[in-house]
Parts: sequence; C-alpha cells; structure tokens
Amino acid sequence: MNTKISKQSFSMSDFASALAAHDYEFNVGQIVKGKVISHESTGSYIDIGGKSPGFLPIDEATVNAAGIASADLAELLPVDSDREFMIISEQDADGQVNLSIRRLKIKQAWINLRNLQEEGKPFNCRVINTNKGGVVADVQGIRGFIPRSHLVDKVGMNALIGKTLSVVLVEIDETRNKLVLSNTSAVKSSAMSQLSKGQLISGTVSSMRPFGAFIDFGGVTGLLHIKEISQKYIGDVNSVFSLGESIKAVVMDIDESRNRISLSTKILENHAGEFLDQRKQVLAEAEQRLETNINKLWNT
Repeated sequence: MNTKISKQSFSMSDFASALAAHDYEFNVGQIVKGKVISHESTGSYIDIGGKSPGFLPIDEATVNAAGIASADLAELLPVDSDREFMIISEQDADGQVNLSIRRLKIKQAWINLRNLQEEGKPFNCRVINTNKGGVVADVQGIRGFIPRSHLVDKVGMNALIGKTLSVVLVEIDETRNKLVLSNTSAVKSSAMSQLSKGQLISGTVSSMRPFGAFIDFGGVTGLLHIKEISQKYIGDVNSVFSLGESIKAVVMDIDESRNRISLSTKILENHAGEFLDQRKQVLAEAEQRLETNINKLWNT
C-alpha cells in the first residue's frame, strides 16, 4: 500500500508571523547575555536574542566611561564577543532596548561591598577629589566619602588625589547611594593584626591624662598607664613626658574588640626609678633589656 506524504510549505510570511507572535519579554533591570554585532560613534549594537538588537550607549559601556571614544569601544568590546548586559529601558516600537555594562558593574559592586561590610575586611580605593569635609574616593565605580576625621593624613588632603588608600566601611546605603569609609580604622586594624604581646614599639607621646600617656606608633595608639611607666611611684604624668617626645615601650596586652593596646616601660627597668633617672640609657638598651626581662612579661 502506497502512502502519500504531503509536505506543508512554510513561507517567509509564515516565518515573519511566527516571529512576531513570539513574546520577547525584556524588563528594565533584567540581566541578559548578548553578542556584539557592530559599533557606532554613539554606542554598540548587541544581539540579545530579540527581534531587534539592543543598543549600548557609549556612556554605559564602562564605569569610567567619560570621554571614551568609538575606537576605544571597539577595543573594549570586540565584534562577536559575548558578555552580560543590564536592560535599562523599555522596548521601543521596534522592540529595541538600551543596555548597560556600567550599571551591571555597579550593581555587582554594591553586592561586593555588602560582603566586605559583613566580613569587616579592609580594601583599597582611589582618591579622586577633595572637599571641606574630607576626600571622595572611587570604590569599584561608586563614589565613597572619607571624612577628614577618618583620614590618617588630615593635613595634606590635596596630595592624596590619585593615591590608593586602605579603608573599611563605616556606612553603606544603596538606596541613598551613600558610602562612608574610614582610612584610620583600616590602618589601625592592619597594625593591630601585626602586633604581639612582648613586642617592642617605637612611637611618640601624643597626649597625656592623669592616668597615663598615649603613645602613637605605626598608625595606632597605645596607653602607657601611669603605673606601667616605672617601678617607682609617679604622681603626675606631665612631670615625666612632654608632647611629641620619642619613646620606646613594650606591648603588654592587645584587646582588639575594644581597640585597646596596653604598653609598659617599667619592664625595661633593672631597678625602681631607673626609667626616670636614666631614661636615655634605658631606651638605648631597650632591646637587650627586654630580652633579659621577658620572663617578667610572661608572668603578668
């Protein structure tokens, strides 16, 4: 028995109708994959699988797109290269949408920053400007602010432009596009992580209180308590030190949770009052004296 197989033709008009009936659902904020088709002076055309190519405006090509030229765009996005884009406009009458790499990177940057905030880890950023209150930094394409009070160098702020600083997050608010950073906290955290009990440090007297002297060293501040200055009784710290004076001291305790470092100079004494009467000699021999008296520290 012969069976006749009929072939149903599928014309170009049928194909066009099927294509028109297909629902290309593109939404603002959606992440899509696309292939670079061509470049124009104002941007690039990207095949994202729709009935019309998507368009990537030149100022949406990078997070630092200001001044980018079409030649640079061709180098940045070679024809036939594939990558992800974010849709930033509704479809027009021809089904075309605008795309962005810049906003996709910024979205990822906020995610990265929230992770850094949870981890409490320092990271680097580049200073791009200054104002009365501090400096502005580029943080993965997002503008961040470092208040003057959170800068290690509070005086030469203009000299910081173009430099990379280590910072930690103080405040992050994506809805308000607000990013506040601290350089001092990052430097202090890094310095504290490298300290150990029994370490000899060199610093300067930064301030004095009735209970002791604060010593600045390596980006952090430690307290030399009045009872840790000498084995001999001291009634007034001001009678012992002057502001800005260079000093050596031994790290007695580190409390990272409270950002406190306890120091001692009396551990360098061979007898009570020696630090007060023969300070130059005690400091000159600090390394040898600490080695000799180290057991005193471990027994505290």
